[in-house]
Order: sequence, then C-alpha cells, then structure tokens
Amino acid sequence: MAAHSPKDWLLAALVGLCVSGCAPAPSPPAAGSSSASVFPTGQLVDLSHTYDSQTIAWPTSEQFRLDKVADGMTEQGYYYAANNFFAAEHGGTHIDAPIHFAKGRRTVDQIPLDQLTGPAAVVDVSTASERDADHLITTADLEQWEKANGRFPDGSIILLRTGFSTRWPDAVRYLGTSERGAAAVPKLHFPGLHPDAARWLVESRSIDAIGIDTASIDRGQSTQYESHRILTDRDIPAFENLTNLDRLPALGAYVVALPMKIGGGSGGPLRAIAILPPQQVAEQYGLK
Repeated sequence: MAAHSPKDWLLAALVGLCVSGCAPAPSPPAAGSSSASVFPTGQLVDLSHTYDSQTIAWPTSEQFRLDKVADGMTEQGYYYAANNFFAAEHGGTHIDAPIHFAKGRRTVDQIPLDQLTGPAAVVDVSTASERDADHLITTADLEQWEKANGRFPDGSIILLRTGFSTRWPDAVRYLGTSERGAAAVPKLHFPGLHPDAARWLVESRSIDAIGIDTASIDRGQSTQYESHRILTDRDIPAFENLTNLDRLPALGAYVVALPMKIGGGSGGPLRAIAILPPQQVAEQYGLK
C-alpha cells in the first residue's frame, strides 16, 4: 500500500466534508413530526476556556472550585469518580443573559436555542487592542468590517476579537490586575464595545447575540456598563471570555453557544464552539 502524506489525508477529509456539506437539504418533516435545525458540516473549533483552578473570574465573584467526592476503587471492585463543583454565573467562559442588566428580560433558561446558534461575524480589533488595553470598539470599526465583508447578516452572532484570550490565564495581563474584591474593579484594563456601537447594532442591524474574548462586553474601565444595558434591554445575550477567535474567518463560520440551563439564572457557564466551512479548513492548511 502506498504511503500517504498528511496533506493527502487532509485533502481527502476535506473532500468528504465538502461532499456531505453540499448534499441536498433533507425533506421537510412530515405533518405532526418534530422539526430540527440542520447544522452545517465542517471542522469544530472550541471557543471556551477550561474550568479549573486557573479560571479567571470577576474580582468580586467567587472563583471556580472542584471538590473531589470519590476517586478510586469501590468495595465492589469497580472504579468510581465523582465531584462537586462551585462556579459563579459570570466566571470563565460564560453567557450574560438579558436579565443580567435589564429587569424583566429573559433569564438564561428562557433564551431561545435559535438565538444561541447562527452565522458568526468576526470583527478583528486585535491590533488596536494590543496598542491600548482600554480600546473601545467603535461604530467605525463595525462599518469598516461591513465595507470589507458586506452587511452583517440578519440573525448573526457578532464576535469581537481583541486578542486578549492569548493572555489567559495570566490575570494581570488579561484583566489588568490579579487583585480580588471591590477595590480591584477600578484597576481593570481590557477592551470592550463602545456604547454608541452597541446602540448602532441594536437600532440598525438585526443580530441574535454578541461575544468577546475579554471578561466583559464593556471595557474594564467602564463604570456604567452602558453597552451591557443597551444590548440586554433588547434581549441580546453576550458571550464573554471566549477564545480561539483567531481561528475563525471574518464571515463563514457557524456558532453553537450552549450555556448551562439554570432556571432563573442571570448567566451561566458556556460551552461554545464554531463550525468552520470546508473551504476555510483548506485555506488554513494551504490547500486550494
């Protein structure tokens, strides 16, 4: 049998993805049957940080804790492991439900699933954020993205890439401080969305959700959290502390962001992934 190079293997895999991804859409469900969304085919990218002893949380939030209950052989002769965990709603990679900053809006368990899945539009402001940890992402940044890629698709999930995820889990570089408690909050320094840009999105575009690779959709030096308030008042959830946004194209990936379904919760731990289109995978590996 002839040997195959990794490139040959990848090309074969991509062909398989393209074949399955380009297959005809399934027939509509029969009357009376339940319907289900059809997901695109492609390479999966994990957009979530791991929850562990290094997980970064807001200075005034409790930190993640895993308490071991069992780890070993039982008297019956089989292995058994179990843990208890404790986590703040808004630590690590998590979701801000609309009720987090808007009374009467949706709790995390009330957010429709189709609002947590959709086409991703990745706005890269990493160069400006590297120069200025307090960078505000402006309406001009969003308009510049549209000049290059076209209007933000209706129902899209806007992902703001600052590049700060590469600083995780160094709290000093990621948050601006490793101190804990209320006195540490004024020392926070990381980029966020300008309130005017948040207002532009909710008033002139139709988006389902927004995400960022920092600890908050508002920058660290915010005291009024206006972008949170503007977005959540329109029932738009925010995904925070994302990672690997550098692996996504400006347009073309599909996001699935499913939080823990906490009844009445203002947020919760989030496992978010992106599905890359086959052509994007090919470009990453230098295949055309």
